[in-house]
Amino acid sequence: MTVAPPILAGAPGSFARGVFHDRHPKLIEQVLAAHPYNAAAAAALRELLAESTAGVLEPLVTTAEGAAHWSAWGAGLWGRPWAEVPFLWAESYFYRRLLEAVGYFGPGPWRGIDPFAPTKAAELAGPAVADELAALDGLVDIPLDKRRSALLLSALWGNQADLSFQLTAGANARATRLLVDDGDALWSRLSRTTDPLVCVIADNAGRELLPDLILIDHLLTTAAVARVTLHVKPRPYYVSDATMTDVLAALRVLRTADTTAARAVGQRLWAAVREDRLVVRDHEFFCAPLPFHEMPADLATEFAGAAITVVKGDLNYRRLVGDRHWPPTTPFADLVDYFPTPVLALRTLKSDVAVGLTDDQVRALDATGTPWRTSGEHALIQASVSA
Repeated sequence: MTVAPPILAGAPGSFARGVFHDRHPKLIEQVLAAHPYNAAAAAALRELLAESTAGVLEPLVTTAEGAAHWSAWGAGLWGRPWAEVPFLWAESYFYRRLLEAVGYFGPGPWRGIDPFAPTKAAELAGPAVADELAALDGLVDIPLDKRRSALLLSALWGNQADLSFQLTAGANARATRLLVDDGDALWSRLSRTTDPLVCVIADNAGRELLPDLILIDHLLTTAAVARVTLHVKPRPYYVSDATMTDVLAALRVLRTADTTAARAVGQRLWAAVREDRLVVRDHEFFCAPLPFHEMPADLATEFAGAAITVVKGDLNYRRLVGDRHWPPTTPFADLVDYFPTPVLALRTLKSDVAVGLTDDQVRALDATGTPWRTSGEHALIQASVSA
């Protein structure tokens, strides 16, 4: 297969350029508003913004944490304009530099302080969460196939889904925007495996992590899965990506929920962590600016033996298939056959890369004249599972 060119960070009029020139300035101001950072940190953040929108790529100082890795990852890129760097690489480096600017790696009191924590906490504490969790009680008596469909849709759509635990008209409307639905492949694969192991690569924290955890509970209690390994980020990344701290916060919300079903899920998952049936991993690779086909051997070994890996979210999808200008009809399975296990990807479209579609779908979507690749209005449940 001919490898498609990478999506670059600054192509004129592109979604990627908008991230750096429109989204990141707002993000910097949100970070500054959320914490009382001193003048030096504020200046460093604004210098990062100026460099990333109009300057060239500067390496970390040699004493910075992880500088040797970043130096190697950026070989051939240093000194080039940010706009000419692959989007996935540049975006990852932007967040690494943001943490450096606010003292996350420093020796002082800001070390280890998540600059995005207030946003995550506010989302979990919002009144919508209690209302959404209450819908879990409605799942108890519905048929298993409908319950599983609801759980997958909830994990797929995240905070757009209102957790979608009831098969409401709204959930069904969202289902019509599913461009590919290979969800049955998950249950089929598990049914053919004795005491299966499942890996889940998490995406966002907060309200989006709650349905992921509830899906994991279903896997452990109803799908006879022996163990789930949940892969999270080792540090704050991409504003809302989940860390171990975020997993614990979500578990506490479930354990203290007002409704019986949600509280029971929280208690079961809490026990599952203690018993190593739910194992959380935070490998450094998940904050590297690299696609999954470059994962190190020790991480590949962690995946090996799993019956299937569930890959959540847009960023992980980009890393899974490669953040490149693939023709959208490129078969999904062809791009993920390197992965150590069968794969199920749950992804709402929020960036340019798209694969696994039919010619008719692409023509119809293009004919709408809307930014269907990046609007978050469409989604994919795509599987690559051998017979």
